[in-house]
Amino acid sequence: MFVDSLINLWNDSGFMSLTWQSIIMILVSFILIYLAIAKKFEPLLLLPIAFGMLLANLPLTGLMSDGSVTGETAGLLYYLYQGVKMGIYPSLIFLGIGAMTDFGPLIARPSSMLIGAGAQFGIAIAFVVAGLLGFTPAEAASIGIIGGADGPTAIYLTTRLAPHLLAPIAVAAYSYMALIPIIQPPLMRLLTTEKERVIKMDQLRKVSKLEKVCFPILVSVLCILLLPSVAPLIGMLMLGNLFKESGVVDRLSDTAQNALINIVTIFLGLTVGATATGSEFLKPGTLGIIALGLVAFAFSTIGGLLIGKLMCFLTKGKINPLIGSAGVSAVPMAARISQLEGQKANPSNFLLMHAIGPNVSGVIGSAVAAGILLSLFG
Repeated sequence: MFVDSLINLWNDSGFMSLTWQSIIMILVSFILIYLAIAKKFEPLLLLPIAFGMLLANLPLTGLMSDGSVTGETAGLLYYLYQGVKMGIYPSLIFLGIGAMTDFGPLIARPSSMLIGAGAQFGIAIAFVVAGLLGFTPAEAASIGIIGGADGPTAIYLTTRLAPHLLAPIAVAAYSYMALIPIIQPPLMRLLTTEKERVIKMDQLRKVSKLEKVCFPILVSVLCILLLPSVAPLIGMLMLGNLFKESGVVDRLSDTAQNALINIVTIFLGLTVGATATGSEFLKPGTLGIIALGLVAFAFSTIGGLLIGKLMCFLTKGKINPLIGSAGVSAVPMAARISQLEGQKANPSNFLLMHAIGPNVSGVIGSAVAAGILLSLFG
């Protein structure tokens, strides 16, 4: 009797339901957890994504079940995932990003907007390639937005244009953001010369408080009048920044910068990772989307670097083109990589504040690009 009970326990366990797809995804999650903890590759993003992937691929948990098959209550992660599907989390993330962002470097050097615009090049490349591979324009637009290196924007656009592709696009967007320290440096060294990398840039001018307060208001008015569809993203981004720069709502600014964005990051990362189940993820179409996302991200980095080189030429060597790679929207990860590569070439180099300008312009640029795509194909 006791032996029969043990046999039944084993037969009912998840071990008996493991598939080769689940095993592969569990191993992938282990690799991502290792990169997050041991290598510190953006652990705030990668760790919850990897653990969500692990939980979703452990059989019989029902964490992502909607309850329609079993007739039971839906799983915990299914409920949390509704914030992704309805576009709530991306907007709240933008509120927190805005409260943490200093637009001063962008205001001090408005030409940084050119780099932010150039770094959207990968979106166009991936859109064209995806179209040639048979994806619909709406699907191709959702795939292309991965090139903006902006996870919240990718989720926001995909939920409106191609919700059936949300899982691979969300995982690709956040994974590539986390893997910036691996992806960008080789491209930066390939496209710049040693002479360019050692360039030291002049200190930026001091930006007044009035300029910083007016900036989020003006950007909100102009961008939302031009593209009303981006109001949730641009509106929340600029509201968070106004909290920060106004100096009169410190409690709200602190909440947006810390408690709110931390909570939403946990829910978003965990549920995005939980969409990567082996049975759905390990398909040729899904893997193709992941590959196209990498192409988009690489070409966005290349586009920013090429604009950086052009600005270096036009200013006769006053702009270090390494800041061009920061034109992608991953704040402040991409700016830190520009700083690290600049210091490798010249230990006395300090590019961080110069790279922040293109970096924050990339946030606005990717949101605007999403608005344009939504207007065209939504």
